[in-house]
Formats: sequence, structure tokens, C-alpha cells
Amino acid sequence: MLNDRGCDIIIEDDFDLGKISSSGQCFRSREFPDGRFRFIAGERVLYISSLKESRHYHVSCSADEWNNFWMDYFDLSRDYKSIRDSIKTQNEFDREAVRYGSGIRILRQEPWEMLVSFIISQRKSIPAIKTAIEKLAKTAGKPIQTDCEVIYTFPSPKQLLSLSEEELAACGLGYRSGYVRDAAERVASGETDLADIAVYDDKGLFDELVKVRGVGKKVANCICLFGYGRLSMVPEDVWILRAIDEDFNGCNPFPAYGKEAGLVQQYIFYYKKHKGA
Repeated sequence: MLNDRGCDIIIEDDFDLGKISSSGQCFRSREFPDGRFRFIAGERVLYISSLKESRHYHVSCSADEWNNFWMDYFDLSRDYKSIRDSIKTQNEFDREAVRYGSGIRILRQEPWEMLVSFIISQRKSIPAIKTAIEKLAKTAGKPIQTDCEVIYTFPSPKQLLSLSEEELAACGLGYRSGYVRDAAERVASGETDLADIAVYDDKGLFDELVKVRGVGKKVANCICLFGYGRLSMVPEDVWILRAIDEDFNGCNPFPAYGKEAGLVQQYIFYYKKHKGA
């Protein structure tokens, strides 16, 4: 059983749990009524809440686990405030988006989970994506008991392949069931080695990912950004395409943001979706 004793930590850089959780990059985070947030990574579970003192937080893990795992998960070795200050904005819209999105961080999530999650995400709302992923985890994952809930790990390729077509369909995957099964087969067999391709450059990584059935340009960019920390990669969903059309006169602004284009995409996505700009 996981407990919630933990330790207190200080985070000096941009860090907003609400914005991170609702920025469209992670589908298994949860906010509790008491202000705590929960994140799951593999078999690790973190409960984190802000304390009264500015930039002070309580986490449910040990200091060693925070320093050796969760700091990397939240990309805390990267100075986001300095990046924000250095971004060459192009108009009033993106200047406001960067300001409004302050606190978002690009999570370093597990590539396999990102592969399946973003295959599932196609033509689904975020609540529907979350529901499907939780059903998949509950059907094939491993249960973990914490002080306040039972959660399930994201299933491995082998665990997914143990499910029948009917069990996959019951998770609400629809036409994506075949894509998910194909991805599991490719990864389980080693045809797609998600660890090996981590050393590829951005284009090489992208090219390998689109070989998987059901992985198009947007999904591959999501996996590159949220599974491999490639901050130059830009997923273009409906909100980003709308921003390009409405706020940049139809001209794609992202090449001009350079190696931080993916982070700017997150600021613009969050601003466009939550502000209704």
C-alpha cells in the first residue's frame, strides 16, 4: 500500500498543477476536492498539493524518489521561466498566450503509454479519452492500493495482447482497437523498439513512429513531445489549427519559435481552449 506521508519540497520555477493537469498532455492525472493532484507514472503514484507558503508543496513520496524520479517527470531541470522570457513572440495573441500559460510544464511520460493514449485520442474529447484509458487500465493493468483509492497501472504490450477483441471493444476504443492491438504487437515483438528510437533525431523519431498503424502526423508529434521531451515538435489539433487561422492570418507561426515551438504550442493550446480567445 502506498501512503501519503511524504515530504515537503520547494519548486522555484514555473509550476502550476492545475494548468499541467488540464493542458491536454496527460490523461490520468486527477484533482481532488481538497486541492491535491494525483499523477501516475508506471507503478509510481504521486499525490502533490501546494502549501500556504509560495512555491512550497507536499508530496507523497520520499525525498529520494522526488529527486531521482519525479523531478525528471516534471522536467524540473529545465528553466521554463527563462525560456518564456526568451520566446520571440509575434503578436499580442501569442504574447498573452505565453503569459496565460505560465506554469505549464512538458511532462516526461512513458513513450508506450503515450503511443497508445494518443492513438486512442483521435476524434475523441478529453473526457472520453480519459474514460477509455481508465477502462483499459482497469481491464488489463495491475491494481495498486493507496491510502485513498485503488488505481491501475497502464497495461504493458503483453497485457494488452491478452485481451480479446470483445474486451478491447468494451473499453470504448471503437475503430482504434485494431490500431492499439497492432501497436502492442509491434512493440512486444521488438519491431518498434521505443527505447532504441529514443536516440534518433527528431525527424528519425517521427519517421519511426508513423510506421505504426493509426499514427499520423499529429499523433506522432504528440508522442515526440510528451513521451520523448522533444520540445521542437508541434502537434496540430483543432485548437492549434483554429489559432493559426484566426490569430496568425493562416500563417503557421511555429517554425519561428525554433527549438521551443512545442512548448509555445502548449501555451497557445491552453490559452485558446480555456480562455476562448
